[in-house]
Amino acid sequence: MPIFVILIIVFVILFVEVNSIIYLKNRAMRSYSVIDVFLKKRFDLIPNLVETVKGYTKYEGETLENITKLRTSYDNGDSKAGKTLNNEYNKLIALSENYPEIKASENFLNLQKQITKVENEIAASRRLYINDVTNYNTKIEKFPHVIIATILGYKKMDLLSFAVDEVKVKF
Repeated sequence: MPIFVILIIVFVILFVEVNSIIYLKNRAMRSYSVIDVFLKKRFDLIPNLVETVKGYTKYEGETLENITKLRTSYDNGDSKAGKTLNNEYNKLIALSENYPEIKASENFLNLQKQITKVENEIAASRRLYINDVTNYNTKIEKFPHVIIATILGYKKMDLLSFAVDEVKVKF
């Protein structure tokens, strides 16, 4: 009888520990998905920004077309397009500094508020992701969890590895 009780206790402990590892991993993966949602939301604002800028300046049509193509590529899953899109996006934002009439536009001011809000949401989501990944990584590296994690093949997650990571919005 005592061996049976010990086996049940060990099984319950393993069950609880495995579930806690799974919970932390899923939480980190969900946090990553939230960041992706906000990045898409940011890039959804780009066509409006392009149209607003286009209405006030004869800026290089090639750049505006390039931004539109890059956004479409990013939407189709091309992560490399995201980094290039950020560079073009930064140029577009910088362009507004040279045209005071753009900065005074009601459409531009509204977009400015929306973009600032999305950027803040992205920053908060990244902090949450970093926290969730740190909790998961800590859990699978601590004893006795490291034994369970190793046996079940759980690996450390990267803190940040976003292709779309460098937009600097200055208004």
